[in-house]
Amino acid sequence: MKTADLIDHHAADLTLVHLPFQRFGKKPFFAGPIQTVKCFEDNTVVRAQLETPGEGRVLVVDGGGSTRIALLGDILADLAIKNGWAGLVLNAAIRDSAEIDEMDISVFALGTSPVKSAKEGWGKTDCNISFGGVEFKPGDWVYGDADGVLFSQKKLV
Repeated sequence: MKTADLIDHHAADLTLVHLPFQRFGKKPFFAGPIQTVKCFEDNTVVRAQLETPGEGRVLVVDGGGSTRIALLGDILADLAIKNGWAGLVLNAAIRDSAEIDEMDISVFALGTSPVKSAKEGWGKTDCNISFGGVEFKPGDWVYGDADGVLFSQKKLV
C-alpha cells in the first residue's frame, strides 16, 4: 500500500518523519518493524546490524544528521538485501548512491558524501532515537515510498 493511501486511511495512527530525505534504490515501497541504531560518523554498529538476519525489519539509524560522513555504501546495502532487511532510514548520508540506485532496496538518507565513516565501534542498538519529529522505538513500524516516510507505533497493513 502506498504511503498516501496509508495516511488517507490511518491518519490518526501515523506521523510523517519530517526531514528532507532523498530516496535511493529500486524497491518502490517498504514496511516493517523498526530496529534502531544510534551512532555518529561511525558505521561499525550499522554493519553489525546488517550482518544479522533482518527478518523484514527496517533499520532506522540516527546518525546525528551528519552529511559530512557516509554511514552506508553499496557493500552494506548489499548486506541488507542478502540478509532480508526491508529498507533503511538514515538521519545521515550515504555513498555509492549510483550503485545503490540500481539495487533492490529502498534507502532514505539526508544526502550523499564520498567520505568513509570511522571504524571505532561507536554506537548502540535497541535504543530509542528521535529525529524528524518522531521518537522511534524498536518494534514500532515504519513505511516508506517515493512520497516519504511514515511512522506508526503498530502494524497497520
